[in-house]
Amino acid sequence: MIEMAGPANRAARPPRIFAALVLLVGAALAAGGIQLALLGGSLYYVVAGVALIVATILLWRGRRMGAWLLLLIVLGTWGWAIWEVGLDGWQLMPRVLLLTVLGLWLLTPWARRGLV
Repeated sequence: MIEMAGPANRAARPPRIFAALVLLVGAALAAGGIQLALLGGSLYYVVAGVALIVATILLWRGRRMGAWLLLLIVLGTWGWAIWEVGLDGWQLMPRVLLLTVLGLWLLTPWARRGLV
């Protein structure tokens, strides 16, 4: 049986391009977080980076749990950022913007197609 690569099959595929983007962000956060931790800074970036890598693996496999994990990371990032800098928008933005955008993108129907 020959399988066609038409639009119907593409819709059922896991969001692999998105997962690859999350992997890049996670690897950068983990690597930068290790350097920061070695200088005596926060371990948050290491934890968030590793959690994003785990979310990437789940998303790559088409598992809905990857989306839930990403949601927890975004919520945790907001909580940590507010705890660290308060409600100062200029200080919050670099801490939460990228992960919030990734989380919002995953809320769209076309980003969640293919997740089981």
